[in-house]
Amino acid sequence: MSKRTKWVLGSLVVVLAVTGGGYAVVAQPGPEGGGSKQDRSDGLPGATSPVTRGDLSSGIKVDGTLGFAKERKLNAVGTSGTGGTGGAPGAGAGTGGAGAGSGSGGAGSGSATLTWVAAAGSSVERDGKLYEVNGKPVRLMYGTTPVYRSLKSGDKGEDVKQLKQNLQALGFGTGLDTTDGTFTDGTVTAVKRWQKSHKVKETGEVGKDDIAFASGPQRIQKNDMAVGDEAAAGKPVLTLTGTERMVRLQLDVAKAGKVKTGDPVTVSLPGGGTAKGKISSIGTTANDDDPSSGGGGGGGGGDKKPKVDVEVALDNPAEATGPDQSPVSVGLTGEVRKGVLSVPVNSLLALAEGGFGVQVVEDGKVREVKVELGMFGKGRVEVKGDALKEGMLVGVPAS
Repeated sequence: MSKRTKWVLGSLVVVLAVTGGGYAVVAQPGPEGGGSKQDRSDGLPGATSPVTRGDLSSGIKVDGTLGFAKERKLNAVGTSGTGGTGGAPGAGAGTGGAGAGSGSGGAGSGSATLTWVAAAGSSVERDGKLYEVNGKPVRLMYGTTPVYRSLKSGDKGEDVKQLKQNLQALGFGTGLDTTDGTFTDGTVTAVKRWQKSHKVKETGEVGKDDIAFASGPQRIQKNDMAVGDEAAAGKPVLTLTGTERMVRLQLDVAKAGKVKTGDPVTVSLPGGGTAKGKISSIGTTANDDDPSSGGGGGGGGGDKKPKVDVEVALDNPAEATGPDQSPVSVGLTGEVRKGVLSVPVNSLLALAEGGFGVQVVEDGKVREVKVELGMFGKGRVEVKGDALKEGMLVGVPAS
């Protein structure tokens, strides 16, 4: 090796620092003539690596947690009138549906007591029981509009349309026009069939205390109320999530500005294996780093830098197995440069006259080629230089 140069990652000081979308390399040359531990007696470098042409990504890995989608509360609404269950919102992380009431008797007809509740960790599908109040089941139906009223003949609205769609899916609403939001005579008949299947009074009406709407199958994250508790107005009964797995993480504000929804990611799963996914949402408000929030460190855990919550939807959620809140590693693609020449970072030399170069090894000889550095990514660096071509071998320190 020429005494005018030193291996950047050997005897020189190298700093890789984020500067906007890329990196800066700062090298401090050592005294000339010091030699290198990588020198061979024939003057060739200790090892070589090829110059390659291809796509280079500046992707990074951050910590995240494996969880379930769309966490929300299902709240009680008290004991008045026909009681009532509302639904958990159909989308997004919310703080509650319209709630659940006793539905037993008229106004002021006694307290509402929780008599049964689905177990934490279990899943509930359409028409399944979420809980019981005063012995009366509250059943899950699918839809994004929460229950806010009792439904009867002549009513119109999106909630009626959702009810009809559920009745048809369950096999009770054959012939119903599920695109129409009117509670018709046919809807009355379908409701009576549904009620008969559950051996309850066939009224042809659906009370607020009969059903709760949510966007799909629900997983019971936890029981916020125990059997025997009073279902007081506004008190959470259940914390629900969707049944599909997803990943949450946190990114420093600067890094969050470099990603966008739809960007592909690769998740390293507990116990080995990977799963592909895409960024599904990026928070608009920065928060202090808080490990209890379910996000990953994303940029140096515990440094108290403001961070943005990011969610990842998995392409095949069934691939993601592991306990809830398991730690995972998320590979973000970052910026991609297509069809560029790149060399290993540890092939860089700091030239005495300034700048950087590489040692090109050809026909048993070595020559130094000055290069212009571009983007860094995954142990490689984009290089530009008229004398550099794909397939050439460049010197690197022996491992």
